[in-house]
Amino acid sequence: MKKIIFFDIDGTLIDCMNNLKDITQKVKDAIRNVQKNGDYAFIATGRPYAFLPKPLIDFGFDGFILVNGAHIIINNKTIYSDPIDKEFIKGLVDELENNKVEYVLQGEQNCYMRNEFCNFHNYLDKIGIEKTYVKDNYNTDEILVHKIEMLCPDDETEDLCLSLIKNNPQCDYFSSINKRAIEVYLKKNTKANAILQVIDYLNISIENTFAFGDGKNDIEMLREVKYGIAMGNASDEVKKHAKYVTDSVKNDGVAIGIEKYVMN
Repeated sequence: MKKIIFFDIDGTLIDCMNNLKDITQKVKDAIRNVQKNGDYAFIATGRPYAFLPKPLIDFGFDGFILVNGAHIIINNKTIYSDPIDKEFIKGLVDELENNKVEYVLQGEQNCYMRNEFCNFHNYLDKIGIEKTYVKDNYNTDEILVHKIEMLCPDDETEDLCLSLIKNNPQCDYFSSINKRAIEVYLKKNTKANAILQVIDYLNISIENTFAFGDGKNDIEMLREVKYGIAMGNASDEVKKHAKYVTDSVKNDGVAIGIEKYVMN
């Protein structure tokens, strides 16, 4: 029976904030060995397609779980895409623009944000994201959005943003970059639920599932698979939900974990 491994990106395969913007050769070789063995290697990330580094797109992964499960690609084919209600998006964007709050709308292929949103643009530049799929000219009536990120400069704006999110009981939020960078998504879409869809599609037993992750949004994934493997740089909260703990991203923890827990 084939195995399948799901890899988070940030803090797991790469570490853009510490200038590790591509997978190391040792980790690449380990993943290649998984695929040569006839097993599957998937990305499972909170990022949308537009924010995937080109080296990861070109690597040859068998599929992608994107925007925390709202978009699933297998063998270059989208098998699942679940956007947020358009009317909610339109009302939210109107309020954000009226209050001069920077935001980015994350769609199936493109992301949408204004050219004047300097903080977001500077962040994308810092982590090495090419802006091929970032569009400035858009109409919220004409686009599909899987996730929204917004930057709240102060407590008052943060309170406003959180109150707007509550207008849609199907949505939830979390903060990844920092406390004031709020990401809004549909509650039903998680990495864990997406994994179940992928293994059903590929007819793989849950007994042959593995996942590597380091962040809070990886916890459900690490618990859902048979063998959840936390990175050495993960917090204690994340590690306690994993079956195993490997080394850190800077020490090729994925390669070490594959050799120790997957290939053996």
